[in-house]
Amino acid sequence: MSASTYQKTPVAGDERKTVLNGYVLGVPLGDLGWFASLLMGLATGMSAFFLATFLGILGILLWNATGHRADYAWSYLWVGLPVGGAAMVLAVSYMGMLWARGIAKKR
Repeated sequence: MSASTYQKTPVAGDERKTVLNGYVLGVPLGDLGWFASLLMGLATGMSAFFLATFLGILGILLWNATGHRADYAWSYLWVGLPVGGAAMVLAVSYMGMLWARGIAKKR
């Protein structure tokens, strides 16, 4: 049987575009330098912080609408900081691993 019309026949040297191979949503992140990797990791952490804080504020807003009393500062302290910090550590670790792997391949 012949290959499907929509499938590309594999060629030697082709690799799958997966997260472990340095691709996220089709973007090749493994080719970035150390500064770009650090910047992307910090930006990911900041984005996660702001998104988690926003969702925390909405959650507290709904909680207060039901008759309870909660301080909105909790959204920063108990939601935004842990989520943003964890996302930043994971993103910087992942980007650093990709950068180190790229340096090791070039040598």
